[in-house]
Amino acid sequence: MPDVDVAVIGAGAAGLSVAAICNNLGLKVALIERGRMGGDCLNYGCVPSKALLAAGHAAAEARAAARFGIRLPPPEIDWAGVRAHVRGAIERIAPNDSAERFRGMGVDVIEASAHFLTPDTLEVGGRQLRFRRCVIAAGSSAVIPDIPGLDGVPWLTNETLFELEEPPGHLIILGGGPIGLEMAQAHARLGCLVTVLEAAPRIAPREDAELVEGLRAALLRDGVEIREAAKVVAVEPLEARSETPQAGVVAVLEDGSRIAGTHLLLAIGRAPRLASLDLAAGGIAASPRGVATQADLRSTSNRRVWAVGDIADPEGIGPRAFTHVASQHAGIVVRSMLFRLPFTRVDYAALPRVTYTDPELAQVGLTEAEARERGIAGLAVHRWPLGENDRAIAEARPEGLVKLVVDGRGRLVGAGVLAPRAGEMAGMFGLMIGRRLPLSALAGLVLPYPTLAEAAKRAAGEYYAPKLLSAGVKRVVALLRHLP
Repeated sequence: MPDVDVAVIGAGAAGLSVAAICNNLGLKVALIERGRMGGDCLNYGCVPSKALLAAGHAAAEARAAARFGIRLPPPEIDWAGVRAHVRGAIERIAPNDSAERFRGMGVDVIEASAHFLTPDTLEVGGRQLRFRRCVIAAGSSAVIPDIPGLDGVPWLTNETLFELEEPPGHLIILGGGPIGLEMAQAHARLGCLVTVLEAAPRIAPREDAELVEGLRAALLRDGVEIREAAKVVAVEPLEARSETPQAGVVAVLEDGSRIAGTHLLLAIGRAPRLASLDLAAGGIAASPRGVATQADLRSTSNRRVWAVGDIADPEGIGPRAFTHVASQHAGIVVRSMLFRLPFTRVDYAALPRVTYTDPELAQVGLTEAEARERGIAGLAVHRWPLGENDRAIAEARPEGLVKLVVDGRGRLVGAGVLAPRAGEMAGMFGLMIGRRLPLSALAGLVLPYPTLAEAAKRAAGEYYAPKLLSAGVKRVVALLRHLP
């Protein structure tokens, strides 16, 4: 006889959502977490990083106030106060994810490690736990690269960065993806020297190259040094000297150049937390990318098991390390596991992603390059610069761009935005792509004036402008003008 209906391994965003829904539907649920409730997002990722970015944004706005005719002294950075703000954000959200809250709901919260003994049994904290169904939501952690010398120097990941009691003197960041760029800008705005080393030809390699140009310019204005196509071949310890009073690390690049800093942040990617689960004992197929699942997130080899969040590797689709994907996965698992609904499957066609720098870079659906690689018929790209947006002009922030990728039938297949709070527009584009709405829906949308979102509407209007101003339409208007 099973001990529980559903065993959930991991109390991050995905695991908490699955546990809450299953419990509310009357199932007996065990929620197993060996670390902090709330997982990476609350404790080491989304929440602390956005809190630190907000502090950096406040400092940057104080420095730039003169553009409004307001003159302020240079901001003084109180690092202890910044850390208190970051901790306060975590502490305010933490009760929603706490063991006490979930136990109050009736969930059996077990604070221990778990690993599989058999296809339907876990060992949890020294005892056996049999389940009808199991959901693996163990998440991911920062990739630790195999770089000569790394074991001889101190380094940071997102799990340790926010514990620094003093600001880094010179932060070297390996990786120019979202985490690396966000932390680069936040620390630069808070008075730290920052160097980003990206091995690929450009930073943010997954994002639209045209939008990345504007983001790069913004980071450089904030004082971030960016080295692209910069492969690190070794790291060495840096001893404190009179000219470098803080000990640190030296990054040795493939071209022979050496960059010395006080701290090294590893931000080159994420890897699923598989090692401690003993998936083989559970008959669960996996790869270095994660737990192998069907499109409905059910294990390809153990029909009692599902995987959600960063650790899930749906066949033909691959993993996505976003908190909002974890929430999406929870809904899919409920439909698949509990209601046995057919044709339930992961679909990332309208998946948004945002790099939360200032300006933010948001992308929904395909980039222009991805759309061209797929050979989409009748592909068209329409842009509207923020320099032509009244709200951006009023706020003296005219740098940025809205870029729409449209197929031959006039449907949006991708949208990219570089703008302050660009992520706030992502939902609008996601709805259009997900519901396959024609671009006319956006072009005809009535938006409040003045807003940055009007740039999206103007970009959509560019698709119809040639049709509305065609010779045929002008002839019709000329004929109709004679009517009373």
